[in-house]
Amino acid sequence: MPSKTYQRIRLDHASEVAEDYVEAIADAIAERGVCRAMDLVKHFAVTHATVNNTIGRLQRDGLVVTEPYQPIELTAAGKRLATQSRKRHEIVEGFLRRLGVSAATAATDSEGIEHHVSKETLNAMKRVLTDGWPSE
Repeated sequence: MPSKTYQRIRLDHASEVAEDYVEAIADAIAERGVCRAMDLVKHFAVTHATVNNTIGRLQRDGLVVTEPYQPIELTAAGKRLATQSRKRHEIVEGFLRRLGVSAATAATDSEGIEHHVSKETLNAMKRVLTDGWPSE
């Protein structure tokens, strides 16, 4: 594999945690009106320290705002990233379902695939969902 491939994979991995967190924060806010660190501890089954460290990185990157013992809020950039991540997730999961993958497996597999799929592949998946399979 050429080094460009590895470089893209490393960049995808770097953004994976941020995407998962902003998506989870957006979901918590939509469901309960607020998101607290403990919501993320439960959601990801990680320690409070892990959540705090990750939230600190997201805050540094301008994706969230929070204060000690206060809810976590998404910035405009965080909301955009959460929306983009959710759309990618829905396309990948829908495509897997179209392939005949069970709902449970598609939900699990799409969690990983969504972070590594290229725009070209994502657009092809979207075309299959909207227009059906291409004829050869």
